[in-house]
Amino acid sequence: MNGLGGLNPSPNGVVIGLVQLQLPVVVTPDDLARQTARIVEMVGKARRNLAGMDLVVFPEYALHGLSMDVNPAIMCSVDGPEVAAFRQACIENRIWGCFSIMELNPGGMPWNTGLIIDDQGEIQLYYRKMHPWVPVEPWEPGDQGIPVITGPKGCKLALIICHDGMFPEMARECAYKGAEIMLRTAGYTAPIRDSWRFTNQANAFQNLMVTANVCMCGSDGTFDSMGEGMICNFDGSVIAHGTSGRPDEIITAEVRPDLVREAREGWGVENNIYQLFHRGYVAVKGGAQDCPYTFMQDMVAGTARLPWEDAVKVTDGTSCGFPEPTRTYSPDAKEAAE
Repeated sequence: MNGLGGLNPSPNGVVIGLVQLQLPVVVTPDDLARQTARIVEMVGKARRNLAGMDLVVFPEYALHGLSMDVNPAIMCSVDGPEVAAFRQACIENRIWGCFSIMELNPGGMPWNTGLIIDDQGEIQLYYRKMHPWVPVEPWEPGDQGIPVITGPKGCKLALIICHDGMFPEMARECAYKGAEIMLRTAGYTAPIRDSWRFTNQANAFQNLMVTANVCMCGSDGTFDSMGEGMICNFDGSVIAHGTSGRPDEIITAEVRPDLVREAREGWGVENNIYQLFHRGYVAVKGGAQDCPYTFMQDMVAGTARLPWEDAVKVTDGTSCGFPEPTRTYSPDAKEAAE
């Protein structure tokens, strides 16, 4: 059930539009300004497309394209003109929006940053991609954690970016912090199509959580992004799916956070997000509430190590033309966040 793509929204529904944005080429500040204007135009299209749309979602790389260019001249800041234009577009069109920027980092490589802006133009969610798609992407690993906010119509909303969604721990963290809807923005190309689909569905089902996912679309003359706007219900079923590969198509559906809450409270069989922390509650009161997972224990202790660790061949970005890094990660280095 999706209210005919949101044409017939219910009082408890949240209508989401996923923009399969045409993949741009952005090399200069002028290119960046033109692409900013293009995204602003598409916010207007989304509003005209569906009067009841609550949230319009743009893919990762919507502003910068897939060049992986770290030129400071085309990097953005949260208080810069590009974000200001997005904020104004949300105000003028009375709509929430999810946007992507490559954020200047004075202390290192840029961050791959996602923003959710409300219909009053206020930034409600600020997220830095936790798992850059190595070895292809040069971005600094995110240092802000995964925020969950109160979104349109009171829904609990989270955002992860592209490769983040290949780690079940990311979706689990969103759900654990209360997210009823998880957005996943991406720039993926065709080789990832199958894994994109089944991880979007698995992330939904394993956490009793709606997932709304979208990639860039079309060709920039080198890369071919796949679109694949995909909204999955909390039972893992696909509510809406953009399979045409048509650039600038907006995939829409109504989702029901109230039914997510109902399932999380009322399901017995396959209430996995609860059962993870209450193993075997039929046999023992309250279930086992220990942490039997070695990888979790070792990660917290800082001793996590794979049995095949020494045999891993690709451990930096040199195979993709990036220099070998010399800095070590410091989670306390948050210059651009202050």
